[in-house]
Amino acid sequence: MENPYSSLQEQSPIADAQQSVVKVHRAVKQAQSHPSEETVENAKNAAYKAENALQNAISHSEGSINQEPLERVNEDLYEDLVALQDVQNNLK
Repeated sequence: MENPYSSLQEQSPIADAQQSVVKVHRAVKQAQSHPSEETVENAKNAAYKAENALQNAISHSEGSINQEPLERVNEDLYEDLVALQDVQNNLK
């Protein structure tokens, strides 16, 4: 018997990627405001998970006409990775 309290709708891979990138953004902002090895490492872990979620979304959307959401997610992730690299460089 299915759990009656579970979500009625599964998350799409694109939504998962978008949520992962939001988490990266928050983690990078935290690292920028409180630069430390720990906050940088947390942001790197979030970025790793977001990259995996993005790859999963890309593989599930092959052949899809509208690639714009994935392109936007990829651009946002790239911007956060650049910002994270700046924080990491300033820690050295």
